[in-house]
Amino acid sequence: MAELVRCRPCGYVIQSDKLGDVCPACGLPRKVFEPYREKVSSNRLFVLNLDLHPIVIHFSQTFVGAIPLLFLFTAIFPNFYADELTIVNKVMIITLPLTLIVALFSGMIDGYTRFKTLKTPMLFRKIILSGIVIILSSIASVLVISDGLTSKNTFIVILLIIGCLVCAVLLGLLGKKLLNVILPGKMFFAKRAKVKK
Repeated sequence: MAELVRCRPCGYVIQSDKLGDVCPACGLPRKVFEPYREKVSSNRLFVLNLDLHPIVIHFSQTFVGAIPLLFLFTAIFPNFYADELTIVNKVMIITLPLTLIVALFSGMIDGYTRFKTLKTPMLFRKIILSGIVIILSSIASVLVISDGLTSKNTFIVILLIIGCLVCAVLLGLLGKKLLNVILPGKMFFAKRAKVKK
């Protein structure tokens, strides 16, 4: 196994044979690096290194960010492919809850892998916010499926999506704080006791 080194100022970890003259993350000279030993089990590192949650979350973030922008764009330029852009917006609004549900489950896998529980205060807040954003997006999706984007419900849908966007920003800020936090050691999965019949 390759020897690992860690940048003391920024915490960046790299294999010593891949380190150049400066830290790839912060740019400080090589001399600030110190030997580093990984304290996390290889199974947990494998799951975390798949980056499931960071990859999956980009779909929902793209949708929740693009939907209000498309509403704004079609309001400013009503003659520029308005029908086509409205269809794109409808599809994104209808599928947004599905992307959020997948993001929630990938986040739960990531959180459990990092902390061996989902009951930490920050993870609990993330799960609550995720539930709120799924509810808001589901209501918007139902409105679009049932009535389309009529003048009657467009304003409500926009408010719901802005609520989703606010929750997404809060989730991102919480997630940023948890990005490099991992409890050391091996992960133990609870085994159910066999009940004798």
